[in-house]
Amino acid sequence: MTDHTLASPPDQIRLPVQVMYFDTDAGGVVHNIAYLRFIETARTLLAVQLGMSFEDILRTGIHPVVVRTEIDYRRPARLGEHLQIHGKIAEIGRVRFWVEFEILRDTDGTQLVTCRQSLALVQMPEGKPLRVSEGFPSLGKTE
Repeated sequence: MTDHTLASPPDQIRLPVQVMYFDTDAGGVVHNIAYLRFIETARTLLAVQLGMSFEDILRTGIHPVVVRTEIDYRRPARLGEHLQIHGKIAEIGRVRFWVEFEILRDTDGTQLVTCRQSLALVQMPEGKPLRVSEGFPSLGKTE
């Protein structure tokens, strides 16, 4: 897998994205769901960067599952613009953890979107929530 991220600390991610035609409506404005796709990509790459490889997820059956998304659309992005998705782990609790994202316009740094997501580690196929271990995010050390 090619690394599209910019250099950042291990618990943070910076992902460059260019707005494509399929991300927009007839007026060239980004659809609300496209922002969530950008965030999903950044969150997945952050998990991999933190050591939650796809292989480990398949091997252990422990999946990071989104339980809540809070998103604020502040300004629109438009067709062809270059954006930066910044993400980080914000808080780790006993059963859930929070990640935060912001989407910025590359040319002027304008904040377009802010987002907070709560996730839980779930053992599949049972669907059993797990406690977040002290060694988080390593999937091998989760209780």
